Amino acid sequence: MKLEKAGKLMAVVTQNIDGLHHLAGTSAERLVELHGTNSLVECQSCHRRDEPEAHFEYFRRHRKTPRCECGGFLKPATISFGQNLDSAELERAHAAAMETDLVVALGSTLSVYPAASFPLIAARRGVPYVIINRGATEHDHESCVSLRLEGEVSEIFPQAVKAALA
Repeated sequence: MKLEKAGKLMAVVTQNIDGLHHLAGTSAERLVELHGTNSLVECQSCHRRDEPEAHFEYFRRHRKTPRCECGGFLKPATISFGQNLDSAELERAHAAAMETDLVVALGSTLSVYPAASFPLIAARRGVPYVIINRGATEHDHESCVSLRLEGEVSEIFPQAVKAALA
């Protein structure tokens, strides 16, 4: 990620579980995955995380549910219905909102809380808040939004990054 390499990125806070931010090169220190990731499995007993492929292969070979070394059940490392969000991840997102000097919300309706609260926390501290999205968001009429750009994130944001790093 160009912004991170340039020292211009405090955090990427996401609800996405697809692991694409990690694959794009965002470091674990900067990546806050509020709803977890499906690119790992997690033991429901000891909370150990692991790459899923060996466990999938075990299932294919033996047709038995793979278990953690501790005997616990494994599931994708995502937040399932009824599970609480990880308090450590929520705290990381809140800390970033309290320290950042710019918030950019990309490709989100900003309608799912508590994730949608973090840009507002930062913006209400007086930092600039930019929204780039195709379609309306729940924050469009917030007085703390500094700039709202309508359109495709993939077309708008790379040009903004290029200009910011020039």
